[in-house]
Amino acid sequence: MRIPIRRLGLALLLALPGPALGDDFPKDLVSWKPIPANPVFRGTGLERGWDRKIRERGWILFEDGIYHLWYTGYNDDRSPNRSLGYAVSVDGVTWNRWPSNPIVSSSWVEDVCVVKHEGVYSMFAEGERDVAHLLTSTDRVTWKEQGPLDVRKADGSPIPPGPYGTPTAFVEDGTWYLLYERGDRGVWLATSKDRKVWTNVRDEPVLAMGPDAYDRYAVAVDQVIKRDGVYYAYYHANSHDPWQKDWTTNIARSRDLIHWEKYPGNPLVGGDSSSSVVVPVGGRLRLYTMHPEVRAFEPAR
Repeated sequence: MRIPIRRLGLALLLALPGPALGDDFPKDLVSWKPIPANPVFRGTGLERGWDRKIRERGWILFEDGIYHLWYTGYNDDRSPNRSLGYAVSVDGVTWNRWPSNPIVSSSWVEDVCVVKHEGVYSMFAEGERDVAHLLTSTDRVTWKEQGPLDVRKADGSPIPPGPYGTPTAFVEDGTWYLLYERGDRGVWLATSKDRKVWTNVRDEPVLAMGPDAYDRYAVAVDQVIKRDGVYYAYYHANSHDPWQKDWTTNIARSRDLIHWEKYPGNPLVGGDSSSSVVVPVGGRLRLYTMHPEVRAFEPAR
């Protein structure tokens, strides 16, 4: 990892402007068109179905020739709880729900991010009241609750009470990185060696709202990918206060995860299509937006 996060000189690092990137954003990361089969996955619509509707960020991993989808289902007429569902696909378009769904219903599981590392799947998710928590699995289906994420300020003291959601995590060179939002009003960065205690790199957002209209009132990172030494963050945003059903999908980039440059052509996808994940498909990428239904997009070239 190239981020020089050390107590010695950290204040100087955070005060410096981000490194200039110069080149245009890669076209295959920013230019998308919907596939004809949309939506590719949605709530059942069944009156008594536990997943009558789906919402927020689901997650897709492609492994051993199979697409694996974890999603949040709910039916407010049955329960206020948000439960975890699972589905599989051979083409990423036609999905089969797992017969024993929901696979987690004992706790609130929403807005999930799944990372496979050393044979273990770590699921970072929102819980009730938008408190981030961790679940782990070795088989993709059976998940063990590990409790709320312990996130600390840069000085080691607990972060102020309140929501800390849309947890987006990845691991690199033995360090775990976590991007999270607080009420969708900004995105913070924390790191951990053991996934038990997370420490803010700085106590201010690394990705802020605005100044443009499309993300003036909400931002939350959904996924981070890395290409040629540059990190690209897909994030969702809203242009209204109070929020309206016009969530968008956007992208920003950084060399150090602290200083971010937003793509001048944002938003990438409108029409209330948000909570995105990109997945490799035959040497190319496919972008999925997950809220309020799963829609797939292919590079527009």
